[in-house]
Amino acid sequence: MASTTNSSLAADMQTPAGHSAVAPGEIAIGVVIGRASEHFDFFVFGMACVLVFPSVFFPFASTLEGMLYGFAIFSMAFVARPFGTALFMNIQRRWGRSVKLSSSLFLLGTATAGIAFLPGYNSIGGASIFLLAMFRILQGFALGGSWDGLPSLLVLNAPPAKRSWYAMIGQLGAPIGFLIANLLFLYLINSVSAEDFQAWAWRYPFFVAFAINVVALFARLRLVLTEEYTAALEESELEPISTSEMLEKQGPNIFLGAFAALASYALFHIVTIFPLSWIALGESQLIGNVLIVQVFGAFIGIIATIASGIIADRIGKRTTVSLMAVLIGIFALFTPMLMSGTPAMQDTFILVGFALLGVSYGQASGTLTANFERRFRYAGAALTSDFAWLFGAAFAPLIALGLSVHFGLMAVSLYLISGALATLLALRINKHLEAAD
Repeated sequence: MASTTNSSLAADMQTPAGHSAVAPGEIAIGVVIGRASEHFDFFVFGMACVLVFPSVFFPFASTLEGMLYGFAIFSMAFVARPFGTALFMNIQRRWGRSVKLSSSLFLLGTATAGIAFLPGYNSIGGASIFLLAMFRILQGFALGGSWDGLPSLLVLNAPPAKRSWYAMIGQLGAPIGFLIANLLFLYLINSVSAEDFQAWAWRYPFFVAFAINVVALFARLRLVLTEEYTAALEESELEPISTSEMLEKQGPNIFLGAFAALASYALFHIVTIFPLSWIALGESQLIGNVLIVQVFGAFIGIIATIASGIIADRIGKRTTVSLMAVLIGIFALFTPMLMSGTPAMQDTFILVGFALLGVSYGQASGTLTANFERRFRYAGAALTSDFAWLFGAAFAPLIALGLSVHFGLMAVSLYLISGALATLLALRINKHLEAAD
């Protein structure tokens, strides 16, 4: 089956003149495995902020305050991520791509597994919170360094008529990582008592994350260390430009690209993490039932992400992203009604949200990468993604839950609408700049 897939992908791929032969099927597999492992790590942490951390690390606070403290720490990784990109780009320039990738993924796996060994607040007091925050910051640094350039290589070597399809492949890692994290927590909640889950079982997903990262590391090293892929990366001029040079020469393009993707990234944690926290706080459903719905939502997200490649190849990537921003804005208006309603209405919010997220997120990456000169695309794509996550998704659970409790669910609507408006404005500005050129 794998060979058939690779053959069909290879048939679609035409190697540009003068470029080394690449196997797009292998690149696609490496990209999906790598992105799924990274998102699994982050989703495990995000779900633990709701299901575990309030009682383990913040027993002195109310459940709401414990969740908000956890979400504050959750955001630290996204703040650290651009700094990680800068650090590991420098490591790549000095010691090579393999050292960069190996060290970043080892750090990511170690930081994630380290959380599994952390004693709770009742054992070592505030030191447990400090260590949790440190491990979270290290996760962000590591994720910033895990950029391997394979998605850019895949798109640059894709036939022009199918570039949106190949761009979608790298985005599949998010719903797949979320699916695995949900299934694991669902299994644990259904298999052990609530006391055992809080005492020790919650640590298991963090152990699993380390194993998944090891698999992802070897899958990606197998690609990036071969002569043909090294040559292809070099011939595509995918260079690790320093962050200072990138911000000096391509700063407007980086931030314009980040805001162009904001509607999707704003929706990302509003659909995945926020509903779990809101429902758990209000006790309107059993957590196990919510996780089941989110598993179905993840499948919908996978299908919608795949569909985004077909849609964008037909109507254009920017048209797709613009249309989805409008639909996300409309969807935002129904948030208060759905999330304050019956369990069926809350489930509808999750499932519809995943459908919109899949199509939008599937094309959010690299919406404006054509603005970059070829030599800037490698570092530019990494930094654009870093800032899109920071501006759109980092504080979403914290803001959405905190404001909703005090001012109502309309706060979530306003958050999503602001993201949609930012996307439409960024795309409009970019179109005006292109017309001026």
